Amino acid sequence: MPRPHPFAFAAAVRPPARRWLGVALALALAGCASGQRPQVPSLALPPVYDAAGRAQLPPAALDAWWRGFDDAQLQALVERALDAGVDARLALARLDEARAIRGQALSAYAPQGALRASAERTRSRDLDDGPDPADERVRSASLPVSWELDLFGRRAAARSAADADLAAARFQYEAARAAVAAKVAQTLFEARGLAARLDDARENERIQGALAELLRRRVERGLAAAADGDRVGAELARSQAERLALQAELDAARRALLVLSGDAFAPAAALPLSAELGAAPEVPATLPGDLLNRRPDVRQAQARIRAAAGAVRLAELDFFPKLTLQATPGVSWQRGALDASRSFWTLGAGLAVPVLDRPRLLAALDLQGARGQQAALGYEQAVQAAFAEADQALLRLAAARKRAHTLDDGEIRARRAFDAAQVRFQRGLGDLQALLDAEAAWRATRSARTAARLDALLGAVQACKALGGGWSATAPGDA
Repeated sequence: MPRPHPFAFAAAVRPPARRWLGVALALALAGCASGQRPQVPSLALPPVYDAAGRAQLPPAALDAWWRGFDDAQLQALVERALDAGVDARLALARLDEARAIRGQALSAYAPQGALRASAERTRSRDLDDGPDPADERVRSASLPVSWELDLFGRRAAARSAADADLAAARFQYEAARAAVAAKVAQTLFEARGLAARLDDARENERIQGALAELLRRRVERGLAAAADGDRVGAELARSQAERLALQAELDAARRALLVLSGDAFAPAAALPLSAELGAAPEVPATLPGDLLNRRPDVRQAQARIRAAAGAVRLAELDFFPKLTLQATPGVSWQRGALDASRSFWTLGAGLAVPVLDRPRLLAALDLQGARGQQAALGYEQAVQAAFAEADQALLRLAAARKRAHTLDDGEIRARRAFDAAQVRFQRGLGDLQALLDAEAAWRATRSARTAARLDALLGAVQACKALGGGWSATAPGDA
């Protein structure tokens, strides 16, 4: 009798299988749903800022804006913080996590399989025929492999969504580094502001000490009342207390800078700080429309919209059938009463049609659609916040510059008035109250000038950050 062909049965059932496959595909395709994919909203930003600058610096100068301050210590601290600071290294670790998540998501669409091996030993004894036991050993190894055929573009949709998620993580990483640079600059200038105020407090203490000594001698000679000496002594004590408080704040600011720059355990004295507050540099000229490309948080919001659109597409594809191929090659060995070895393999295919899963899949599609709407609104919110921050920062910077310029002149005049009052008092032509009023006016003007200079420097830092500085906007977002 002739031996039947091994595929004869498969050939016999092929037409019915095709019919069932056609019915399944028709049912699945008829039940497919389409979700609403989010789009990047088109927002009309103003053509210029309310406080548009006149700087001729190119926008690319924002990439490393701290170099524009012409401050070697600032540049060194920022670069050290970006290289060794915990915040920057933590941001890099999160980016590495995002890369790993992308690889894990895409690996689900590659062939899956695990090598399997087994060994078994059996010993048996015939109770009637003899004492010699039978010893059999069986070993086998196989490699089951399964692979989902990408008939409808699931892999491409998954790659698109994963790439967008990674791009969002990359922009989050850049935003974190930009925040680190701005925080270092802000902390450094605030520390220098404390150093300047400490110098002012020491100058006040010196002036009050000299005045107290002068009044002490006058009181001893009967030329001044003891109450005047007590009054100046009280002012001297206040100046001394202010100096001690400012010294403590300055030491704390030093420690904060060391932590930011990755030298948290270095002695505070290892970080010298100047009491000089220079003029704030010009901020590179940009337009509001540049924020869409320069701000990493805005770029991150764009990437999240793309990721949400990819998630909607994947939810749509869940309505389509899934065809999976399975193959299992293997070998086995048997040793014992009957030695044998053989190889084997199996081939198969599986078709999954989501017939009864439609309510669950529709809910999942609605969920992804709602998340897409949130991503679009998040982008709109990010753009509005970016414009507001940039415009407000430029307005504050312009006001601080004018205030600092005005107080520079005011401090000179207040100093001259104090010098004149001091000369008159020493010559006996003026009273103590006039001298104290002149000294208080000079002290207040010095303090206001220091605050204005500090505000201008901090305003320049905030403006550079708000305009999207601190990173290269031309760098690939998904690298």
